Amino acid sequence: SLAAGVKKSLKHISSQSDRMSGIVEDLLQLSKLEANRLGENEGQAVDISTMIVSMISALADITTNHTIELDVDTSRGVIGSERELYSACNNLLTNAVRYTDPGTVITVSWKISSDGGMNYTVADNGPGIEARHLSRLSERFYRVDASRSRDEGGTGLGLAIVKHAAQRHGGVLNIVSTPGTGSEFEIEFPANRTTQLQMAVNQ
Repeated sequence: SLAAGVKKSLKHISSQSDRMSGIVEDLLQLSKLEANRLGENEGQAVDISTMIVSMISALADITTNHTIELDVDTSRGVIGSERELYSACNNLLTNAVRYTDPGTVITVSWKISSDGGMNYTVADNGPGIEARHLSRLSERFYRVDASRSRDEGGTGLGLAIVKHAAQRHGGVLNIVSTPGTGSEFEIEFPANRTTQLQMAVNQ
């Protein structure tokens, strides 16, 4: 019927409008992140372990079929922007849920590295990504599977945001993946941006 056709068209227009809005918001965030690296002591002590628990709780509306395992150090945090750190860490966790099949095991870890820094890692045993894509994953709008990414509501800017948020905090984004085995996305923070959390000192 005419009414059904109009309703379908309006729904499509609304969906495209939401998508464009998301792209604009992500581009604005990206332009801010690209501006400058944070000063060595700029920011606040951010409790990443508590942030991880909060992010997992927020995922309840998009997954009930993934197993999420935690391996976190609750004693150390990062000096920086809580908003930017949440955005970067949540992007990696949300991607792991969105782009793997039900039943996938996702491991989220926050652990000290060999050089005294801290690593935030999201690993999965999903389908993995071919080597030819890995070096380009954090480019703006680059997609391994464009149709699936659009279906999942992605803007193609998520990993670019993660990379620049990491760089703003003196860190780097590392990506390792093997088709048929799984993927590992890691933000490596340097020792001079990590801190002992006060609550751990007082215990």
